[in-house]
Amino acid sequence: MTNTFTITLAQLNPTVGDVTGNAAKARAARDKAKADGADLLVLPELFICGYPPEDLVLKPAFQAACRAAVEELARETAGGGPAVLIGTPWVEDGKLYNACALLDEGRIAALRFKANLPNYGVFDEKRLFARGPAAGPVTVKGIRVGVPICEDIWLEESEEYENVVECLAETGAEILVVPNGSPYARDKNDLRLSIAVARVTESGLPLVYLNQIGGQDELVFDGASFALNADLSVAAQLPAFEESIATLRWTKGTDGWRCSGLAVPLVEGDKGDYAACVLGLRDYVRKNGFPGVLLGISGGIDSALCAAIAVDALGADQVRGVMLPFRFTAQVSLDDAAKLAKALGIRYEVLPIADAVNGFEKILSGPFAGLPRDITEENLQARARGTLLMAISNKTGAMVVTTGNKSEMSVGYATLYGDMNGGFNPIKDIYKTEVFRLSSLRNEWKPDGALGPSGEVIPANIITRPPTAELRENQTDQDSLPPYEMLDAILERLVEREEPLATIIAAGFPADVVTRIDRLLNVAEYKRRQAAPGVKVTEKNFGRDRRYPITNRFRDSGTALPAPDEKLVARAGRASADVFDG
Repeated sequence: MTNTFTITLAQLNPTVGDVTGNAAKARAARDKAKADGADLLVLPELFICGYPPEDLVLKPAFQAACRAAVEELARETAGGGPAVLIGTPWVEDGKLYNACALLDEGRIAALRFKANLPNYGVFDEKRLFARGPAAGPVTVKGIRVGVPICEDIWLEESEEYENVVECLAETGAEILVVPNGSPYARDKNDLRLSIAVARVTESGLPLVYLNQIGGQDELVFDGASFALNADLSVAAQLPAFEESIATLRWTKGTDGWRCSGLAVPLVEGDKGDYAACVLGLRDYVRKNGFPGVLLGISGGIDSALCAAIAVDALGADQVRGVMLPFRFTAQVSLDDAAKLAKALGIRYEVLPIADAVNGFEKILSGPFAGLPRDITEENLQARARGTLLMAISNKTGAMVVTTGNKSEMSVGYATLYGDMNGGFNPIKDIYKTEVFRLSSLRNEWKPDGALGPSGEVIPANIITRPPTAELRENQTDQDSLPPYEMLDAILERLVEREEPLATIIAAGFPADVVTRIDRLLNVAEYKRRQAAPGVKVTEKNFGRDRRYPITNRFRDSGTALPAPDEKLVARAGRASADVFDG
C-alpha cells in the first residue's frame, strides 16, 4: 500500500492564446516537479489556453492547437516522472468542454469535465461550454484523486447544480485537487477558504486549491493557493500575486492523508488592492507588447498614484510623465508634479497646451458665435491633453495610462475623448477615498517584486492638500460634489448594493444629495461604456457587471417602495399547475 503521495502545485501566470508559451511553462514546472520527486504536477484551470479565453475558445483552429499541445505534453510523460493534471478546452462528441486532462505514461490517462458552469460577468461559460457529468476520481500512482474544477466546489442551491464533491466522496476519492481560475477581490481569500472548509467538512477529505495568477484584460488572478487537511488545519498556503511552484508531501495514516507544508502570509486589504493594480497593469502592458507607458502628470493625487503603480509594475525606465499645463494650472501643481517625477525617477517633460486650446477655440469661434461660454470651452483643456498624449503614444508606441478614479468616473466627472480615454486605467475600480489611502500606504510599504523605489514616492503635499480639478477651471471637485467620504459611501450603496434611494436616505444621507448622485450615475452610463479598460478589485464586478441601458428614463423617486398587493394575484394550485405543465 502506498503511504506517501507528493503533489507539486504550479501557481503560474498563463497568457490567453499563447498555447506554445503556456506549454513551455508546463514543461518547466514538470522538470521542477520531477526534481522534487513528485507523483503529480497540477496546473490551473484551462491553463494550456489561458483563462478566461472567452469566445476565442470557439475557434476550431484554437481548439486544435490546444489539443495538439496537450497531446505532445502527454507523449513526454512516457519516460516516467510525475503525472500532469492540466486544464484544457476539449471537444468530445461534438461538444466543447472545460476539461482537465491527466497525462501519464505517455498518454492522456483520464479526462474530467467541469459540471457547474459560472454564468456571470466575463464568466459566461454556459454559452461556451457543455456541462460535464459529476464523475468519479482519477487514479494517480494508485491514489484516487477527485478533480472538481473551480465552480464545482461552489455549492449552489439550484436544480441544475451537480454536487461533484459528494459524488467524488461516494465513489472513493481519497483527496480533492481543485484547479481554479478565481480572480482577485478584496476579502476573497476568506470566501474561498470558507467554501473549501465546507467541502472538506462535508466530504471528510483533504483539499488542494490551486489558483492561477496574472492579469487578463480587466481581471487579476492573485494565486493565494492553499491546501487543507481533513481536520481543517492548513496544510499549505502559497503567496499571493506571484508565481510559485510548491511541492507538498502527503502521508497516509489511520485518519487519511495529511500534509504539513509551507505557509506564507498573504497580502490583503488595501495592500491587496494595490498589488492587484500593479499586477494588472504590468500584465496588460507586457502581454500586449507595449514598450512602456506614458501618462499625464497633473500634480494631483490620481495621476500620482497611477505613476507610482506604473513604476512599480514596469520600472522607471518604461514610464514617461508629461505635465500639460494651461492658464488655470496652479504653481503648486507644477511643483508637486516635478517632485513626483524626481522621486519616481521617471522621464518627465512639461508641454504647455495654451496654443492647442486657443487654436481649438479659434477654429470653433464661427460655430460657437452668439452662444454663451460654458463647460464646453473648459473641456477643451482635457481634450487637448488627450490628443497630445495619444500623439506621443502613436509616435513612440508607449501606451497611455488613464488616471480617473471610480468616484469621479461613476458620476461623469471626466471628459470623454479627453482625460478618461487611453489604453488602461489601473485605478478604474478604486474609489477616491481609497486613492488617498493607497497613496499614503505606498509611501510606507512597497510590494514584493515592485520595481519602484522604497520610501516616500508620492510627495506628502499631494496627499494632504485639497484636490483640485481643472474640469471646473479653478474650482475644486467638491464645490459641486459632496465630500468624498459621503460620495463614496453613497456610490457604494448605489453601485455595489443597488439599494433603493429611500433606504440610503433613511441611513442618514441628505435626500437632495442622494437624488443628485443617482441622477449623475445614470446619465454618465454612456461615458463609462467608452472608458478605457481597467483593473477590477470589487467582488460586485464578478457577481454581475453593472450593465444598465444608456437609453433609460426610469428614476428612483426616493420614496418608500410600495408594498405588493398579493390579493390581486391569482395563483394556481399545485395539482392544476402540474396538469397544465403536462
